[in-house]
Amino acid sequence: MLPAAILFDLDDTIIQAYAKPEEAWQRLLMRFSADLDDGTEVTRLHRAILDEARGFWSDPAKAARWRLDIAAARRLVVRQAFARLAKPDDALADRIGDAFTEMRRQEYKLYPDAHDTLDRLRATGVRLALVTNGPAETQRAKVARFDLERRFDHIQIEGEFGKGKPEPEVYAHVVQRLGVAAGACWMIGDNVEWEVVAPQRLGMRGIWYDPHGAGLPPESPVRPDRIISRLGELLE
Repeated sequence: MLPAAILFDLDDTIIQAYAKPEEAWQRLLMRFSADLDDGTEVTRLHRAILDEARGFWSDPAKAARWRLDIAAARRLVVRQAFARLAKPDDALADRIGDAFTEMRRQEYKLYPDAHDTLDRLRATGVRLALVTNGPAETQRAKVARFDLERRFDHIQIEGEFGKGKPEPEVYAHVVQRLGVAAGACWMIGDNVEWEVVAPQRLGMRGIWYDPHGAGLPPESPVRPDRIISRLGELLE
């Protein structure tokens, strides 16, 4: 049976946005191969960027600050990667970071069954909320670009609300706006900490969205209430 309300994440849940960073950085860096010494340097920089990014975004306090300015965060990560290789070049690092941000923006696309799933859920009377971290201008642009506003009863963006997932105040405010109890809600998203663990602590059901079929690591202590690979599975 469907719940009274469903909360959806935006990036890499409704739209494909930031998935597969290893492949995306590899493609981007090949554009800059002429600015680097050779193919070996592309490989070394690729590895350094991924290592720096993992460390950068694994710090919750740092992530909460910099996800409101992703473009600047990417510049900083690439600068740190160049420094790790003992070849600091801030100008080139900033060009690479900005090019990656623009490439990602151009490649955003809606998951194929997103609109249909949302429209069918609304038709059944389920109340819907979009809950996303990130800066207001960037996220609102995505909402407009993919015709999402009319499909949700409530849209909550970190840069507008003042707090982001996984802070409990985020979910509490959403359910209050929807007029439902936490126990009558599902939260859907690709981040197990933000969209499974945190909602479960408040009594919601946390559903993990795994469109690439990666599966949870064997050692993961997280137990989603359900795992789906297509949004349409919510109606099955």
